[in-house]
Amino acid sequence: MSLNHRTGNDRTRKKCYLSNNLINQKSRNMDITVEELKERLDKGEDLHFYDVREEHEYEEDNLGAKLIPLGELPDHLDELEPLKDEEIIIHCRSGARSGKAARFLESQGFNNVRNVLGGILAYRELE
Repeated sequence: MSLNHRTGNDRTRKKCYLSNNLINQKSRNMDITVEELKERLDKGEDLHFYDVREEHEYEEDNLGAKLIPLGELPDHLDELEPLKDEEIIIHCRSGARSGKAARFLESQGFNNVRNVLGGILAYRELE
C-alpha cells in the first residue's frame, strides 16, 4: 500500500467522522428537556407536538400530542410538509424512537425538529 493511498484513506475516515459528528451534534442541539416542554405546555403554547409510540402505549398514557407511530411516520410526510420550517416536538417513551423520528424528518428537509430527552418517562418524573 502506498503512502498516498493510506493518506487518502485517513482523510476519508476523518471526513466521515467529522460529517457524522456534525450530524450528531445538530441532533443533540435540537433536543428539548422535559422541563422546557412542561413549562411550554403549562403556558398553553400552541405546539406542533407528536407522539411516535404505538397506539396501545398512547392509550395508557399521553401528553396530548398527536399520535403518529414511528413506523407510520413516512406515510404522514404530506400532512407534515407545511411544517418543514416550523418547530416540531417529538416524544416517545424514553427518547430513542423520537430520536429516530427526528433524524428521519431532518433527512426529509425538516429544519426545526426537537426530540424530548427522556420521553414520557422523564416527563412523568416531574410530577
